[in-house]
Amino acid sequence: MASLTPTQSASRPGGRSARVRAAVHRAVEELITDGAGELLTIPVIATRAGVHPTTVYRRWGSVGELLADVATSRFSGDIVVPDTGTLRGDLERYAFDLAKDLADPDTLALVRATIGIGGEQGAAACRGERQQQLEAILERDQARGNHPPTLERTTDAILAPLYYRAVFTDYPLTPEWTRSLVATLLPD
Repeated sequence: MASLTPTQSASRPGGRSARVRAAVHRAVEELITDGAGELLTIPVIATRAGVHPTTVYRRWGSVGELLADVATSRFSGDIVVPDTGTLRGDLERYAFDLAKDLADPDTLALVRATIGIGGEQGAAACRGERQQQLEAILERDQARGNHPPTLERTTDAILAPLYYRAVFTDYPLTPEWTRSLVATLLPD
């Protein structure tokens, strides 16, 4: 094993960098949950996280980039891609699970802040993992020998109305309504 010179250091997985990231992410989530979205600035976040603002600026650059990172981290792997054996069953379960997630006040607050402050970068963070999940469902159906709708059509039929209704309206995301999205996409 090569020895390190005084100017070199071994990487520290889970070290200070991971602790700072976790503290900053937690601070963002707490501030959003507390309804302090209008006060979401790097100095406010840094104070809540117990780090210097320069640390946050250096790592993320802007509140928008930070929110996109928090959203990406939060939405990665939180919804399991269902495998019911049919495309209709998979999409109904997926839409129901996503509606349930979006109905959570903390999740909804994060989505709204990320889209509102993060602009296109925030929107991309909110839809990225979701589109990958839909793509996996569609690819599995194609592997079964079927001809599923395109990812774009499925996104327009499932993700778009779910996010629109959750973010911009007060209409409930009921199981019946989510099933109707799938029925519109996959008429009998």
